[in-house]
Amino acid sequence: MWALNAGGYRRLGAAGSVAAAAGGWVAGTLPDREPWGIWVPHGAGSAVTMAGAVLAYAGLTLLVVAWWRYGRTGASTRDTLVTLAWWATPLALAPPLYSADVYSYIAQGAMVLEGHDVYSAGPSVLDPAGLGGDAAASVGGNWTDAPAPYGPFFLILARCVTWATGGTIVPAVLGMRLIAVGALVLIVWALRRLARERGTNESGALWLGALNPLLLMHVIGGMHNDGLMIGLMLAGVVFALRGKWIAGGALVGLAMMVKSPAAMALLFIGVLVGRAATGPLVRRVAKGAAPGLVAVAVAVAATLLGGTGFGWLRTQSVAGTIHTALSATSDVGLGLGELLRLLAGTDPGPVKAAVQNLGLGAALVLIACLAWRTLRARPDAARASDTDPAPERARPHARPLDPVHALGLALLALVALSPMVQPWYLLWGMTVIAATRPYGRTGTVLTVLSAALVYETHPSGATPWYGFILVAVACVIGTLLVRRDRKTPDAAPPPVDGLAVAARPRTRSEVP
Repeated sequence: MWALNAGGYRRLGAAGSVAAAAGGWVAGTLPDREPWGIWVPHGAGSAVTMAGAVLAYAGLTLLVVAWWRYGRTGASTRDTLVTLAWWATPLALAPPLYSADVYSYIAQGAMVLEGHDVYSAGPSVLDPAGLGGDAAASVGGNWTDAPAPYGPFFLILARCVTWATGGTIVPAVLGMRLIAVGALVLIVWALRRLARERGTNESGALWLGALNPLLLMHVIGGMHNDGLMIGLMLAGVVFALRGKWIAGGALVGLAMMVKSPAAMALLFIGVLVGRAATGPLVRRVAKGAAPGLVAVAVAVAATLLGGTGFGWLRTQSVAGTIHTALSATSDVGLGLGELLRLLAGTDPGPVKAAVQNLGLGAALVLIACLAWRTLRARPDAARASDTDPAPERARPHARPLDPVHALGLALLALVALSPMVQPWYLLWGMTVIAATRPYGRTGTVLTVLSAALVYETHPSGATPWYGFILVAVACVIGTLLVRRDRKTPDAAPPPVDGLAVAARPRTRSEVP
C-alpha cells in the first residue's frame, strides 16, 4: 500500500479538512435566519446542497485515511501538534457542522439574560424578533420546547457569548467556537501531562485523543460542549494525580456544571486520593470523599452565581426521552415493546423504559466492579499494569487497574448502556484511554469506532439511513486492516501507533 511521511499525511488531512469545511458552507447546519447573509441555506434537496454534502463526505474520508496512516509514522509530539493545528483550523472557520446544538446554546444564553427559566422551558419562549430569536428559529426540532440539560457553568458562558454578540448568529457562533477551541487546547494540555504521568507515549495519546477526526468534527465543527466537559475533567484528574486534590475536585465540579457525566471522575479520583492516604480506614475514606465535597461546593457556588437555580437536577433525564439508534438498550426496549404491542396490545413505552433502566443498572454494576478492582490494587502495581505493553487480553486472573484507566472504561460502559447515545459520546472515555493505554485492545476498538462513527452524521446534523450503512462498511474495513496488520508484523509501525502495538505479536519477554 502507498505510504507517505508524517508531512505528507499532514497535508492530505489538511486537504480533507478544507474540503469538509468548504462543503459545510452550503451543506452544513446553516441557520434558518441569518441577517448578515453569509450562511445562507440552499434547500435540502438542491443540487448545490447535494454537491456540498458529497464534497464534505469526500473530505472527511481523506481526513480519516490521513489520521489512520499518520499514527503509523512515528511522528514526534511537536509534529503532531502542528498537524492538529493544520487540521483544526479549516473547521474552526466554517459554519456550524454536524449539529444544530450551538443554536440551542445561544438561545439558552438569551433565555438566561431575559430571565426565563431554562430548566422548565425551551427556546420557543423567546421573541422571534428579540434577543436570541434567530438562534431559536434554528434549533433542532427535538429541542425547541425542551429544557436545558446543561449545568449553570456552561449557561454562564453561553450567556456571556450572547450578551457580547447581541445574539447575532455569526459572531455568536464564532464566540461559541472560541470556547470549543479553548476546550481542545485544554484537552491537549491534559493529555500530554496524563501521558507523562502514566508512562504512555505522548504523541500516541494525542493521536487517539485529540487529532481524532471524530473529536475534530464534533468538538470544533459541531461545537458540542462535551469537549469542554472532557477538558475540565481531564485537567481535574491531572491535578489529582499531582496531589492537588482540591484543585482537581474543583475542576471536576466545573465539568459537572457543563454536563453531569463528568461526576464519574470523582469516584476514581477519590480512589486515588484515598489510596495514597495513611492512617486508619476512616481517615482514608474521609480523604477519598474530600474531592467530591469540593466538587459539590463548586457546583453549589456555580448554581448560585449563575442565578439559574437548581433545576438542572431534574433535567438530567431530558436527553433520554429522545430515541437514538446508537443506543442498544433503547433499540432493544423499543423492539420488545412493539412486539408485545402486536401480541398483547400493551403500551410499548413502559417496556422500553424498563429495558433502559436495566441497562443503566448494568452500567452501575460494571462501574462498581471497576472501582473495586482499583481499590484492591497497590498504587505501584496499578501503574505497572498500565504501562505493560501487552494488550488487555490473555490474563490468568484479574489485574489491578489504574484508577485513571478505569475511569475511561467506566465512561465507555456508561455510554454503551445509556438510553441515549450520540457518536461524540464515545469521546468521554476515549480521551482517557488515549492517555493511559492507547496501545491495547480497547484502544484498537476505539480507533476503528472513531473512523466509522464519523459517517453517522450528515454535515447538516441529520442522521440519514445511509449513514448507518457507511458506519458498518467503515467498521468492516477497519477490522480487516487490523487483522491484516496482525498477520504482517514486519510491516508494523513504530510504537507511536496504538493500533500497531496492539496488533503486533508479543515476544516471550512481554508475555506475563
